[in-house]
Amino acid sequence: MKDYGLVSVIMPAYNSEAFISEAIQSVIDQTYPNWELLVIDDASSDSTLKIIQKYSETDNRIRIFNNSVNKGTCQTRNKGTEGATGDFIAFLDADDQWKPEKLQKQLEILSHQNIAACFSSYDLISENGESLNKRVEALPVLTYEKLLKANYVGNLTGVYSAKVLGKIYCPEIRKRQDWALWLKVIEEGGPMEGIRESLANYRIRKNSISNNKLEMLKYNFMIYNQVLDYGYLRSIWRILIFLNEHLFIKSKQIKTISAGK
Repeated sequence: MKDYGLVSVIMPAYNSEAFISEAIQSVIDQTYPNWELLVIDDASSDSTLKIIQKYSETDNRIRIFNNSVNKGTCQTRNKGTEGATGDFIAFLDADDQWKPEKLQKQLEILSHQNIAACFSSYDLISENGESLNKRVEALPVLTYEKLLKANYVGNLTGVYSAKVLGKIYCPEIRKRQDWALWLKVIEEGGPMEGIRESLANYRIRKNSISNNKLEMLKYNFMIYNQVLDYGYLRSIWRILIFLNEHLFIKSKQIKTISAGK
């Protein structure tokens, strides 16, 4: 197998004892072996850290970082990015899963097509890990303007080249910061290529921001107003565009799939 370079996988973790073993194992099971997994425990109060330590004792590719106090997903991801040494950077939350050929297929595309970043389709699973028979399909090509309308990148599927772009950090807001990160990636590196094949499983949690529509709109507004500095009126206008895109256009990317596919 061709070695495309080291991939730094950033995994923030907070009270994830029920899921993190599956997430870590999905990285270990990658057919592409040249990776480092940076797991950043965000001051968990359960057994999350002990589980991470168990894996790191048997695989020296797994590195552990700790927050002394809870800092939230953004600062925790950024801590991982700061410590990353890879040629590529990818993200996986502690409750999600990768499919075995994810990294290999994405690195092949990044290398052969000379692009800075790519992402893929992904499947939806329930909180207890059962398939929901739903797939979020990636767009073939994702431009800055299209991503500005709504977040089309499943963060667990995105990979970018740190060799080309350098390290890109999340803005200091507690939610939706991954959207802002991928906007910066496209701004710096050009359109992202989407892989139609599903390469990951996204777990739908009861307390997920995607299940809290008012909370989602609040943080979307912060992206436009504070991160992109659009001002109040322009940000309101962008929220209206977002609602149209999210409700009537992006929703078409969610497909029903047959069991086992």
